[in-house]
Amino acid sequence: MSAQRPGASPRRWHGVHKALADPLRIRLLEALWETPRSARELADRADLPADRLYYHLGRLEQAGLIEIADYRPLARGKVERVYAPAVTEPPGDAASPEEMAEFLGSMLDATRADLHAAYRSRQAGGRREVDVHRGALRLTDEALAELRGHIARLAGQFGDRDTPGVWTRIVIALVDLQDRPSPDATAPPERPS
Repeated sequence: MSAQRPGASPRRWHGVHKALADPLRIRLLEALWETPRSARELADRADLPADRLYYHLGRLEQAGLIEIADYRPLARGKVERVYAPAVTEPPGDAASPEEMAEFLGSMLDATRADLHAAYRSRQAGGRREVDVHRGALRLTDEALAELRGHIARLAGQFGDRDTPGVWTRIVIALVDLQDRPSPDATAPPERPS
């Protein structure tokens, strides 16, 4: 998994997890992965005042996760900054296990907030779809590769940002619950507890 833009110098993820320790910053970064936005546009999306976001945007910018992509003219000669991601994907193999655990913890916190907001909206009479599935599958190396291919195809098929529809958060985690056997092992793997 690449953690940089084409032509960019290699990213070091050391310490980035601190910038992503707040679920709000994860949500801001995800919103910028969708399209570049100003603080005002991000505030509208997060349903917060823009002045509450500048600290968080600063933390993301200091960590090298976002950058100012443009300056948009406003009324009376003012301008607003338009932010874009400096990194287009999560850290992947470039992060230490501790950094990756912190990053994923923040992602789960942001997902928890999304679920909470969706259920609150449904209780208030809104229409939000929520599907949560958790299970364990027995996957050979070949089956895992096939499943990853299906996920990539689905993301490509439904990932067109210009298609009309409702933004829907998708979180998929494929985590082995035990070590994979070496290619020459013949014994079936133990069932996880």
